[in-house]
Amino acid sequence: MSKKTEITEERKESAEAEIREKRKTVDYNTIEYPIEILVQKYLDGIKNDTNELFIPDYQREMAWSPDHQSKFIESVLLGLPIPYIFVADSSAEDDKEDARLEIIDGTQRIRTLANFINNELELSNLKKLSNLNDFTFADLPLSRQRRFKRSTIRMIQLTEEADEEVRRDLFERINRGSVELNEMEKRRGIHPGVFLDLVEELSKHQRFRDLCSFSEASIKRRDPQEYVLRFFAFLNNYHDFSGNVHDFLDQYLIKCNKEFEIPNKEERTKKIQEMKNEFYSMLDVVDKYFPDAFHVFLKSKKEYKPTTRIKFESIAVGIALALREAQGDVVPKSTKFLYSEEFNKYTKSNASSSNNKVVNRIEYVRDQLLGKS
Repeated sequence: MSKKTEITEERKESAEAEIREKRKTVDYNTIEYPIEILVQKYLDGIKNDTNELFIPDYQREMAWSPDHQSKFIESVLLGLPIPYIFVADSSAEDDKEDARLEIIDGTQRIRTLANFINNELELSNLKKLSNLNDFTFADLPLSRQRRFKRSTIRMIQLTEEADEEVRRDLFERINRGSVELNEMEKRRGIHPGVFLDLVEELSKHQRFRDLCSFSEASIKRRDPQEYVLRFFAFLNNYHDFSGNVHDFLDQYLIKCNKEFEIPNKEERTKKIQEMKNEFYSMLDVVDKYFPDAFHVFLKSKKEYKPTTRIKFESIAVGIALALREAQGDVVPKSTKFLYSEEFNKYTKSNASSSNNKVVNRIEYVRDQLLGKS
């Protein structure tokens, strides 16, 4: 066992200063809602992405099996304690009047409740309430349906002060723990290949890291790799985006790894260099005309942090598309469009799940740079 270093008063003071500096203040409120209201907030407007209670792009799809969902419904019917649902007011980057609630933890529970109330879940393999097996919500007596809808679930609501980084960090800690692999780490283990090696190389490009102001923590989370992967995936495939970001990135990564399996070494090297050139050319435009586009300044902390993934991919891909069309340098007449109400509407934190919105925000940047608007 290695010898323990001395814990001096100076080290204690440094440790305390580090805690104070890096601790995130997360203001929150505790609210209790009837199940009927929670489901209504989730379902009303879900088809056109205007529902008050929404699922962000970094969340997973429905993962619970029918048996798992049934067990959760059984717990509600038995009146057992239900874990808090964590949500965040998304107004920090949106219109203040919008005030939608981003689900940080609880998507499986919300979806299960919606499935059950909509008679899309048939209860199965229940142990405590075995007589309810094969029941749907409609099969319950009307009195029990009403009592179920009136049952309440507590919700922790982060205020608008909680930015995207805080929300993602909380999601990771609740769902995966500190040692669980994040999505990019999983991709490294599951989908290794020449294209992923290229993503790794470009993610370490110093000018890219400087422009995005990645912190040490975000670098450890492999955020630079995800930003690079997003750049190429949306640049070459944004019209085919279906709404699930992780699946979209995974499928593109798999596709590109296969495409790079070219027997001809010269052809493979040429293809790699072409992708590098597009990435570097995009950085040239950012660095030359709007070097602050990829980060935001936190006045309260007097530090920079990367801009949201949505804004990054919108700007980066929009620039690359404009360069392709112009077949040369792009000289913007103005950069004011990046701070316009229209661009903010396209890139607010809850605008990520719609194919139409992805296309609109990327092509908005492209057209502004080309002077088409």
